[in-house]
Amino acid sequence: MFTGIIEGIGIIDTLTFHGDDLILRIKSSINLEDSRIGDSISVSGACLTIIEKGKNSFSADVSAETLLKTNLGTLKRGDKVNLEKALRLNSFLGGHLVLGHVDCTATIHERSVSANSIVFGFGIDTSFEKYIVEKGSVTVDGISLTVNQCQKNRFYVNIIPHTAASTTLGFKKAGDIVNIETDILGKYIEKLIHPDREIDMDFLAKHGFIK
Repeated sequence: MFTGIIEGIGIIDTLTFHGDDLILRIKSSINLEDSRIGDSISVSGACLTIIEKGKNSFSADVSAETLLKTNLGTLKRGDKVNLEKALRLNSFLGGHLVLGHVDCTATIHERSVSANSIVFGFGIDTSFEKYIVEKGSVTVDGISLTVNQCQKNRFYVNIIPHTAASTTLGFKKAGDIVNIETDILGKYIEKLIHPDREIDMDFLAKHGFIK
């Protein structure tokens, strides 16, 4: 579990393929002293497991499924990634609950400057656009962001200077591919609701949405 508050940027050091799987070695700008082998770490929004750790680097397995669903398969040596260590129970939750389970990738269609901020427009597959709502949360390359506006197959976010300076979005451009994780709440609600089921107060109470 993560928060979407990026702790630092890592640099891809080596990529070693084993069949359809990959081992990434990443030079880390974050303190890994309290991280152990087997701990989870978010790499541009994808939850990976630390399998080896050095003073300023770590290695992680990337499965074929993760390579299929994310942009990690397009990485090359020297590329930068967003890093966040797993959430501790006594940590401050500054973003939103992020699982690190990437739903899909999206393409940056627009990048424009508005006052001191950068506005990004992302194109997303139609099967996932229903989970993205205006003023709701979305995770882009591991970053917790608020959706400004939704259009058909597209949504927009506003990036403040701090986020641009401390994450990879600061140098992303139109045409780049990013990882998207939608808010888990919408998917759970959809699973509970059937098309022929009427949603009323009794239904919401039964399933724990109200008391």
